[in-house]
Amino acid sequence: MYWKAGEIGSAIAACDRFIKLHPNHPAVDYVYYLKGLVNFNEDLGFAGYISSQDPGERDPKAAKESFNAFRDLVTRFPNSKYTPDAILRMNFLVNSMAAQEIHVARYYVNRGAYIAAVNRAQTAIKTYPNAPAVEEAMYVMVVAYDKLGMTDLRDDADRIMRKNYPQSRFYKDGLDRKTAWWKLW
Repeated sequence: MYWKAGEIGSAIAACDRFIKLHPNHPAVDYVYYLKGLVNFNEDLGFAGYISSQDPGERDPKAAKESFNAFRDLVTRFPNSKYTPDAILRMNFLVNSMAAQEIHVARYYVNRGAYIAAVNRAQTAIKTYPNAPAVEEAMYVMVVAYDKLGMTDLRDDADRIMRKNYPQSRFYKDGLDRKTAWWKLW
């Protein structure tokens, strides 16, 4: 009821209250799933709808809370009918959180904060090793190490990237993500 009315905080509080008061209820798996969905479908508002904002550019708090709720569902109720969808959503969220780390790393590169960019890229690689954003994280490291004049580290990162991503688009396009103005419509 709260979720459909757009009252996200109340919906999460109601889910938490139900889980705490009725941990053995036959439908508690649905409540974990609902709690994950509430955060997963966080309303971006009208501007977010029009611009089709990349989830990696949003605040990761809701994504992390959604992931945790889905993880609780998958761990506690592996045979639930909601578990397969929760696993798919968890994969999406992992990719989204990795993309968010790289979004910040790109920001640091553009600002000349190369050490911070390397740290973010390394965090993405260590935390989300199977995410598609790892390719871009490797390229961020190559660029940042180059700008810092750390040629040995740059060459190591470049060698690893060329071995794992020999046809990487980043060698051709760089870190630019220019979107044509007409794609916003």
